[in-house]
Amino acid sequence: MTSALFVVSEEGYWAEECIEPLSTLESEGVDVTVATPSGSPPVVDERSLEPDAAGGEEVAAEYREVDESHPRLNDPEPLASVEATDHDAVVFPGGHGTVWDVNQDRHARQLLLEAVGGGEGVALVVCHAVGILAFTREADGTALVEGRSVTGFPNEWEEGIVDDADVLPDGRKLPYWVEDEVRLAGAEWDAELDADESVTEDGDLITARGPGSSSAAARALLDRL
Repeated sequence: MTSALFVVSEEGYWAEECIEPLSTLESEGVDVTVATPSGSPPVVDERSLEPDAAGGEEVAAEYREVDESHPRLNDPEPLASVEATDHDAVVFPGGHGTVWDVNQDRHARQLLLEAVGGGEGVALVVCHAVGILAFTREADGTALVEGRSVTGFPNEWEEGIVDDADVLPDGRKLPYWVEDEVRLAGAEWDAELDADESVTEDGDLITARGPGSSSAAARALLDRL
């Protein structure tokens, strides 16, 4: 059976960016495993469950139901106990929370390296989780993303969320901006701001801009699988 490993934030994942790919893959018979940094259940960003953000009250209710009742989301594995090579794909859903845990986690970075290391695997990285590319390096110190074409959460969108001190509405200080760090790591960045959706494929790495691109990203991943 085709399988996918979802690496989800305990600090705040964006509902659409996790649940749309998860539901899409499961509907096609893909076996999904969920892992979090410590093995505790992931935490959804409540902003992503607001009707305006989710795409309506009905969709928001569906997302909340999945968050509260999905067996794998509520009983994840710790990152240190899973291997990318045991799965056909590794998926990194976004959300601001990833900047504090997933993107900084050495086990998460190792999973990404294994998934895009030239074997049979593939990785899908969405929105703020694209920031992990800035901190993931090959054994020789080369940034994994150097020279790769990617999309991700753009500075132009971040400007509309944080205040002048980079503080989010929930009071947390954003430690870095995804676009800045990924560009500095040598990526060819294009968030395609004039397009409704932005999904970029570069070899075994698929990246998605953020909200609104998750379904297209899931379809791209299914095509690869």
